[in-house]
Parts: sequence; structure tokens; C-alpha cells
Amino acid sequence: MKDPVVVTGIGLVTPVGIDAKSTWSALCAGETAIAPIKGFDASAYPSRIASEVGRVECDRVDKKTFRRLDAFVQFALKATFEALDDSALSFDKEKAARVGVVIGSGIGGLRVIEAQHSILLSGGPDRVSPFLIPMLIPDMAAGQIAITIGAKGPNFATVSACASGAHALAVSLDMLHAGRADAIIAGGTESCITPLGLAGFCSMKALSTRNDDPKKASRPFDQLRDGFIMGEGAGILILERLSHAKQRNAPHIYGLFKGYGMSCDAYHIAAPDPAGDGAYLCMKSALDSTKVSISEVDYINAHGTSTMLNDKSETVAIKRLFGARASNVAISSNKSMTGHLLGAAGAVEFAATMLTLRDRIIPPTINYEVPDPECDLDYVPNIARQAEVHTAISNSFGFGGHNICLVAQTYREE
Repeated sequence: MKDPVVVTGIGLVTPVGIDAKSTWSALCAGETAIAPIKGFDASAYPSRIASEVGRVECDRVDKKTFRRLDAFVQFALKATFEALDDSALSFDKEKAARVGVVIGSGIGGLRVIEAQHSILLSGGPDRVSPFLIPMLIPDMAAGQIAITIGAKGPNFATVSACASGAHALAVSLDMLHAGRADAIIAGGTESCITPLGLAGFCSMKALSTRNDDPKKASRPFDQLRDGFIMGEGAGILILERLSHAKQRNAPHIYGLFKGYGMSCDAYHIAAPDPAGDGAYLCMKSALDSTKVSISEVDYINAHGTSTMLNDKSETVAIKRLFGARASNVAISSNKSMTGHLLGAAGAVEFAATMLTLRDRIIPPTINYEVPDPECDLDYVPNIARQAEVHTAISNSFGFGGHNICLVAQTYREE
């Protein structure tokens, strides 16, 4: 029998809070951080709003070293130290090889690419920073965390667009089950709200242009939705084999990470399969592989991006899988408040799902005001809901058709 895997620590850096406590409080209160972009002049763009974190500090890392890191790495480091403190996980040199780090990022250091490209054009190749490559590569969040804390176990990055953070959690689960580590620091991080990043998403016509009312711009499943909102941040979880957590007397266990399902739409580089086939397959695989029945699922933390196509196809997939029970399952989208954190989204949302299990509070889908006949399920509109939640799933779908569904359950002391 496999040793169960549990979550013992959570660290968050999000637009609605720079730590887990403030983020969770904001999500439960239905607060949003979506506002006009402050990081650069976006006046010429069709979409001029985003969900920014801004600058962060981390007193656990040398200031000079921290300044040389791209923001996506800075976010990951800050969230990691919070997660480690939360879990009280520590290790000596002898145990360092049993602690892994797997951090996903969909894009990596886009900001430093843009800045150094300008320097190349204006000053020539000799002016390009020797830190360019180590600052931009997506695996550097995992690498820098390991360097900083001395973790010598499995270490790499997952890169699968908006499914990156959730994929990092899934492969970490497999490695723990295989006995390749006792604990893994896993999650996702992203910071690409830059002139080029915004221009790219605007050109795809993927973003909301509700510039005059940014707090209402992200409205998953609402009939008036017109696109997603770029966000940034990091979500880091401490995953452990249950026996290891018990042996070291971990201060608390948020819940069980039961398993996952993966699939691919095999349909389009950016648009979801309108029949919801990929989303259906990954949710079905998740439940089948964990032997969790449809009747057990109390809550779905939806991908829910606020785009016309995604929200409709996800709803179609939920109806197909859950059948007559679909209308009785609570569903909500954190992206209505945080915006879309891209490669960090899956990890942040799985952390929120774990907090739902702990506190039995389902955060709302805010801005759900005009029901869409094609999105007619229970999206926990506008106000958080107190509910008995013992089993939950969290969906993440990425460009390229990458789909993943994570399964969480409450932990009961034996």
C-alpha cells in the first residue's frame, strides 16, 4: 500500500496578499486586486489592466543576490520560506538528498529578456549582463530555492503553460510515492506582466478590455465575460509522505493529496476543445485513479478563466462527467479575484483548495451577475459559502491543450 502524501505547509505570494493568510482572507472576502497597470505605461494597449503583485522583499536572502533574480524567482523564494516555516520542515546535510524541489513556470524571466534585449540593441553584445541566462530560464526558481536552502534531492521545472504549477505538484506526488524523496517543495511561479507579454496576449484577443471597470473585469462563467486578466505570483506547498510528516511531528496537516489525472485536448494551440473532451478526460482519470466516486466530490476549484470558450467548455466537461449531479456540486473560480496567474495558477489554486478543506469555506466566484444559459451550474456567486467539503478537485488547463486535475481530501487521524 502506498504511503499517503499530505500537504504540511503553504506559502503564497499573490496580487490579493503577499502571504497565505492575507491571500486566503481576501479570497474568502471576495476581494480583487485587478487595477490599471502600474509597472509600465500601458496606455496604448487594448487591455490596460492587470493583477499585479509589485515588488517583494525577502529578509532570508542576501539583498544583493535577491536583486539579481527575476521577479518570478523572487516570488518563489518568498513563498518557499513561508511554506517551510508553516510546515516546520528542516533538514541537515545528511538528509538534504531526501528533500526535492519542483517548481513550474509557464514563461520564466520575460522581464529580464526585454530589458537585456534593449541593452543589446543600444549598447552592443558586450553590455548584456552575464546574469541574463541564469535570470531568465524557467528552471531557475527551483534551482535558486535549492541553492538557498541546501536541498539536494530531485530538482527541476515543469513548463506547460497555465498547467505548469499543477504539473509540478503531480510529478512531485509520483516521486514521493516512488520513494525518491521524503519531502518535496513544489508549486508554481510567474511574473510576465511586461510590455511584450501584455502585447502578446492582447494580440491574441485573450484579455478583457473592461478598462473602465477593472474590478468587474474578471467574471468567470458570467455571460458578459470578455477575456482573462493577466496576473502574477507564486504558490508553494510542502508535500510529504505521511509517515515522514508523523515521524518529525509536523505541526499540522492540511489534507491528503490523493492523486491526479492528465490529458491533452489535441485540438488547438490556444483554444480549448469546445466539446470539453480533454477536460472531461483529465477529471475522469483523476477520479478513476484515486478511486474517488463522483458522489464524493463536494467542490470543484475551476480553471474558470473568464474567457467565453474556456468557461463554456469546462462547464460542458463537468456536466458530461457528473451527469445529473453536476448542478449539485459547488464550483468556484479564484481567478475572478486574483486574475490568471498563468504558470502559478494551478499551485495557488490547489493551496486554496487545501484551505477550503481546512476551514470548510468555499471562496466565491465574484462578478457573477448575468447568468449564461450555457454556464448554468452552481458557481458560488459573489459570496463565500460555509460548507462541508471533504473531497475536492482542482482543474488547470494550459495553452497547447495541457489538462490536469488534482484531487484533495481531508485528513483524518488514524
